[in-house]
Amino acid sequence: VQLQASGGGLVQAGGSLRLSCAASGSTFSSYAMGWFRQVPGKEREFVAAITWTFSTYYADSVKGRFTISRDNSLKTVYLQMNSLEPEDTAVYFCAAAYKGNSYGFWGQGTQVTVSS
Repeated sequence: VQLQASGGGLVQAGGSLRLSCAASGSTFSSYAMGWFRQVPGKEREFVAAITWTFSTYYADSVKGRFTISRDNSLKTVYLQMNSLEPEDTAVYFCAAAYKGNSYGFWGQGTQVTVSS
């Protein structure tokens, strides 16, 4: 599966952005989808995930502010980010994991910058 992330940009603290990740392939509905982020010099960190059964998981740092969702008919996963903070500034990556496997497919990343 190939992934294309989009929707990043520059936003003021307290603002919102919605990231999208469009997937190719015919078995999108069988994949768990995740969002990760990375700041230069730091390890990539988990942000949110949604399984093929629509269960969702969030990092503590984004709970209550971010919402992950998916539209299998469009083969797209979304990350709605509200109440953004400067600490959310990072390159955001989407990833796909086939059912119980690890994340084996990654998108190219989209930059999110939150100004104070």
